[in-house]
Amino acid sequence: LLLLLPLRLPRRTSGSISRGRKRSWWCSSSAASPTWKWRPCDSSAEDRTSRSESSSPPPPPRAQGGRRQERGPLRPAPPLRPARPEAPELLDPRDVPKRKPGSAAGRIALLHAVAHIELNAVDLHWDIIARFGHIDMPIGFYDDWVKSAAEESKHFNLVCDCLEQMGSYYGALPAHAYMWQAASDTADDLMGRLAVVPMVLEARGLDVTPGMIALFHKAGADDAVAALNIIYSEEVAHVAYGSKWFNYLCGRHALDPKDVFHELVRKYFRGGLKPPFNEEKRADAGLPPDFYWPLADQMGVKL
Repeated sequence: LLLLLPLRLPRRTSGSISRGRKRSWWCSSSAASPTWKWRPCDSSAEDRTSRSESSSPPPPPRAQGGRRQERGPLRPAPPLRPARPEAPELLDPRDVPKRKPGSAAGRIALLHAVAHIELNAVDLHWDIIARFGHIDMPIGFYDDWVKSAAEESKHFNLVCDCLEQMGSYYGALPAHAYMWQAASDTADDLMGRLAVVPMVLEARGLDVTPGMIALFHKAGADDAVAALNIIYSEEVAHVAYGSKWFNYLCGRHALDPKDVFHELVRKYFRGGLKPPFNEEKRADAGLPPDFYWPLADQMGVKL
């Protein structure tokens, strides 16, 4: 597994860093207003080892999501939670203060929430590699999530730059741990992880980002608009990776993807699927309407 993790381990450094310079993994601009940034490292396909596919048929259990190998001394379980900076304070989602996005403070709060989501996405993409490395998957599975993690770290940096330009920083406001709760709930179920994280949570980003872009465009926040446009265009592929590998695993076990998706979302997702849906971008990511509309009806969402 270590051969499949080309990024260096996180390292925290102190001292000020100018906005234009390359950043280390964890950086603090000052003790009074710490700013946390990620920087991906380049990886090389030549450094990766190939995995051979077994010719034997897969075992029946679907919940594990693939051909399972027991963990041994060389396959330790990854930590339950990723390392986190001291800020932001993590609250219950119901306790996070609500701010009107039409004000400057509201726009800062909205960008802070986006930064928090992007940071969690970095961890989620690396976690799916480490957490399920004992399941036999093609090398393309790992390539997709390494690429996604690198793009999410870029998104995090872009949004942090916007916060700094608005006089704030990541960690200045409280946040919640809702996204990581989804990872904890699906820690033993690869197909459940794919269904809930990329195919529900990240797909929701495709629904709401156009409205955020319009809001910041109206406020004349051009840098925020540019950052959100990059995020919007690249998130489609992240949802598509989830859909691709979910369908791959369903095919491996001769399962109907739609029925299994509905089952897993009802089992693991806390909350309802809320329209309106961005059907065009969801279709680009491999999510047809009959995957999510029935869940919106059945989970009690008012249409």
